[in-house]
Parts: sequence; C-alpha cells; structure tokens
Amino acid sequence: MSSQDKEIKVTDKRMFTPDGELREEYRFLAEKSTEAPGGETVLEAAREVVAAQTLAQAEASASAPEPRFDSPGLEMPGEPPGLGPTFYDLVAILAEPIPIYLGDMELPDGQSAENLEMARLHIDLLDVLRAKTVGNLSAQENAFMEDLLYRMRVRYVQKTR
Repeated sequence: MSSQDKEIKVTDKRMFTPDGELREEYRFLAEKSTEAPGGETVLEAAREVVAAQTLAQAEASASAPEPRFDSPGLEMPGEPPGLGPTFYDLVAILAEPIPIYLGDMELPDGQSAENLEMARLHIDLLDVLRAKTVGNLSAQENAFMEDLLYRMRVRYVQKTR
C-alpha cells in the first residue's frame, strides 16, 4: 500500500472553537459547570450533573418510552427504581479523596492529611478509568472526566511547586 492510498481521519477534540466559543458537545458545561464553587465536593458536583441528565432523560422518555433492562438488587435503597449508581458516582468516589490528600480539605479533627503521593495515585486511577472507557462514554461523561482530570492535575502541579 503506498502512502497516497492511506486515509487519515483527524478529529478535533478541543473544547473550544478557534473563536473561543464552546463546541456544541461541551455546551452543557456552560450551564452546569463541573467546577466545585464554594467548597462544594466533587461528589456534589457530579450529583448535580447526574440530576440534570436524569431530568433530561425523564423528559425524553415521556415522549417515547424506552425498553428497560432492570437488574434486581442494583437499585439504591430509598431511590426510585432504575436510578442506581452511575458512572458519575464511580468517578466521584475515586476523586473524593484527592482534595484531602492535596491538603485542600481538613479532616474532621481539624488536621491536614496532605499526602501528595496518594493524591497522585488517585489521579492516576482516574486516568486509568478514562483510558479504559475510551469510546464507551457519552459526550457529557467524557467531558466531565476530562475536565475533572485537568482540574486535579493542575491542582497537583500547584502543590508540588
């Protein structure tokens, strides 16, 4: 096969257009930022995104019912059926210790648990999850994961300097 016969596909995955506008697949970030303002935890930010997504899905399913594949025993106690743990919950659980290990949050007794090696480990675990789920996430899930990893890495670099 000659070099002229090969076809290369280039996909622009940047969040912003050359004009500085958010691309269509990232517009939800303008409405619901995954940044945790006012001391909000990553878990709370993830739950806000999930709540918005669930509301959108509920509105969509009202017009056209989708087939459901329920797995008995996977529902969370006290929640409506079908709203078990989500990808956002998994990411939030893996990310929640990072601010503690970066020293940005105090323990209940007021002490700091700063441990940059553990923070790095949890950031790397999130990156493993991102790498293993490539191509299997929705645009929102992928953007959430990329944004979270970016923010955690920047904060880690700030702490190590």
